[in-house]
Amino acid sequence: QVQLVESGGGLVQAGASLRLACAASGRTFSDYGMAWFRQAPGKEREFVAHISWSGGSTYYADSAKGRFTISRDNGKSTLYLQMTSLTPEDTADYYCAAAKPDLFSGLYHVARAYDYWGQGTQVTVSS
Repeated sequence: QVQLVESGGGLVQAGASLRLACAASGRTFSDYGMAWFRQAPGKEREFVAHISWSGGSTYYADSAKGRFTISRDNGKSTLYLQMTSLTPEDTADYYCAAAKPDLFSGLYHVARAYDYWGQGTQVTVSS
């Protein structure tokens, strides 16, 4: 199995940027399709972005398009989420998730389709 540890969250003002990281260990990172989800207080976990095992294909939720960028460094076994133009609506706990084999595109947004999850990192955006 693979272990995932997120970092990079924090408290920022609206309009700021943050870069989240998800460090993987235990198995070959490049075997996994990876994704970011988020969960705001009182809400269901929400898909943010997916990246293929190679990094060659990415897919975003509408809420993330144009503001967030998902990337990965397989040599460092690390997944990233660069977030810009943050708004209070982006406040949530952010989780990375791994799937092996990688998912069909129709399942990218389905949380239960992923095999492994990190513990989350909190992002708070103040107005």
